[in-house]
Amino acid sequence: MQNIYISYTFQITPRDPATEILIAELGYAGFESFVENESGVIAYIQKEDFRDDILDYIYILSSDEFKIDYQKEEIAQVNWNKEWEKNFNPIQIDDLVSIRAPFHEKPNLEYDIVIEPKMSFGTGHHQTTHMMVKHLLNLDLKDKKVLDMGCGTGVLAILAEMRGANPIDAIDIDNWCYLNSIENVDRNNCTKISVYEGEASLLINKKYDVIIANINRNILLNDIKTYAACLTENGILLLSGFYQEDIPIIDAEVSKYDLKLQTIEERDNWVALKYQA
Repeated sequence: MQNIYISYTFQITPRDPATEILIAELGYAGFESFVENESGVIAYIQKEDFRDDILDYIYILSSDEFKIDYQKEEIAQVNWNKEWEKNFNPIQIDDLVSIRAPFHEKPNLEYDIVIEPKMSFGTGHHQTTHMMVKHLLNLDLKDKKVLDMGCGTGVLAILAEMRGANPIDAIDIDNWCYLNSIENVDRNNCTKISVYEGEASLLINKKYDVIIANINRNILLNDIKTYAACLTENGILLLSGFYQEDIPIIDAEVSKYDLKLQTIEERDNWVALKYQA
């Protein structure tokens, strides 16, 4: 017997960062998969898990910062591969990195990353992931111990291994991201990455040469102290998930731990900062 799904098609203005926030809230509410598009996102939940008041607890829908419209539809079993094929386009970064789904043609680039993002964040399409990739391309990662905090799809950890990092820890608090990262690590034949489900408390007594944290401003501000304590001498801290106007508050917090700002990447008002201990 086919499962019946409820789909919600959300039109979001402005699209960023509302889409990311909405997906996170819907995931906690029980929606099991998402397909992003140019106007917003389509969210799916099995009919047996649906309840009439399910959107009452999605706080971003009542925010004055964004205009979000939606349509509800009841549908039969979703062909997820077909949905991803329609909506997930491959990307290339600096003619060096390809991030694509299994059904895309393999390009002739140095780093070819194959992922099925499902409902996880981090396909390379978002500005923050794109900038973090560029930072990693500019670092010597050979035999460096790396942490990918808030790993999402695991794409940054996978690139780190491809560039010689060893060992690598990838951590995400979201169960779906945790499982998706394991799947993508295996798909890319990575052997140096350990994936964990959890948050910054897992970092006690850990040390890393490079820490990647692409999360959001509030979580970063709360956890920067922990990241700084985990850095080796001359270690690198890469931070993203916030806007250009957030740089002063982020920099003020990081500066408390004697880390020096080295490089700023900027893309559509999103930024990614490189610090060195």
